[in-house]
Amino acid sequence: MAEGEKKFPLVQIAIIGVVLLLLAGGISYFIASHIAGSNAGDTGPARHREPGVLFKVGDAKDGLIVNIGGGNSSRFIKTSVVLELRPTKNDTKAESKGLNHEEVVISDAVVRVLRAQKVEDFDASKQDIIREKIKTEVNSALGDDKVMQVYITGFVLQ
Repeated sequence: MAEGEKKFPLVQIAIIGVVLLLLAGGISYFIASHIAGSNAGDTGPARHREPGVLFKVGDAKDGLIVNIGGGNSSRFIKTSVVLELRPTKNDTKAESKGLNHEEVVISDAVVRVLRAQKVEDFDASKQDIIREKIKTEVNSALGDDKVMQVYITGFVLQ
């Protein structure tokens, strides 16, 4: 009888151990999915959207070179701007040798925004404002909300 009584506490300890392991796993899952997951959501909906079509504005190698600060200014900006556009059904993978209407409209809108800026507007802390102005102007020129994101991949002010 001493042997039967000894097995009973061993089984209880094993059951309690399994329950504690399951409880610890459940708590860990809750923390990982709710608390850590809420921090990842702060970056906005851009993380979970489909990628768009990338369009480089200006020359493929040099980007854009634009004079800024008005007609009497001798200041220039050399920049590379890439727009992420919403894909449409008409988008094709094959590249054409000539410019299409949309490319010209986009380039014109970006140049207008850059030329309208003052030298002080190109401060690094104001880069997001310039991005938003480019996005707004291009969307206005195209007539719809086609630009998803604006990337400034190169920037030299002289």
